[in-house]
Order: sequence, then structure tokens, then C-alpha cells
Amino acid sequence: MDTKKCGKVGEEIAKNYLIKKGYKILDRNFVFKIPRFGKRGEIDIVAKKKDVICFVEVKSINKKNNFFIFPEAKVNSEKRKRLIQSAEGWLIKNKLPLNCKWQIDIISIIFEKKNKSEIYHFENAIS
Repeated sequence: MDTKKCGKVGEEIAKNYLIKKGYKILDRNFVFKIPRFGKRGEIDIVAKKKDVICFVEVKSINKKNNFFIFPEAKVNSEKRKRLIQSAEGWLIKNKLPLNCKWQIDIISIIFEKKNKSEIYHFENAIS
């Protein structure tokens, strides 16, 4: 499975995982743009559980191609900064106060073999 397909399939698995865990999906693939500066970041999934809005970054790998790195390790400091900016941008766009309850989660998906994957959910992973 190529990288792009791995990412799309991973996002779909993550969405279904969140729904099964009682989350309501509010948005997908939200692109945060600043006028005159262009794209600043993207949020894979925006979900809500109880009174907390969760901005979810999904990272997927095919274990056959990436044996030495866990997907969540790909969220470096620059990516973290962009996720925070994008989350704040989503809140502003949706007219929600920045001090409402929100967090950024990472869902890591490792494709083992055909039709078999491991899912790890890191709640409130970025602060």
C-alpha cells in the first residue's frame, strides 16, 4: 500500500474507531488558511465527546515499509505548532471561544498484514 493510500485508509479506520468510542464527528480534513499567507495546517478529524472538542491527527504506516519508527513519532515540534494553530483556527471559524474545552489527540495506525492493523489513541497528546 502506498503512502497516500495508507493515510486515507488510516483516517477512515480512525473515524470509525472514534465513532465506536462514542465520539461525534464534527469535521474532516479541515484546512487552516490565513489570508495572504495560504495554507498553515490541516486537522484530519474534528470530533466531540461529552463537552470536549478533540482535534485528531492520524498517522499511519505500513509496518512492512517502516519497521523502525512509530507513526506518532512523526509529529515533530513544527507539526505540533501547526496543529495548535489549526485547532484555534477551527474554533474561531466555528465561533467557539478559545477557552472552551479542547484537546489534540494522535491516533497511530500500524498496518501489519492485509486487513490487520493496530490502533493506538494518545489522548491530549499535545499541549
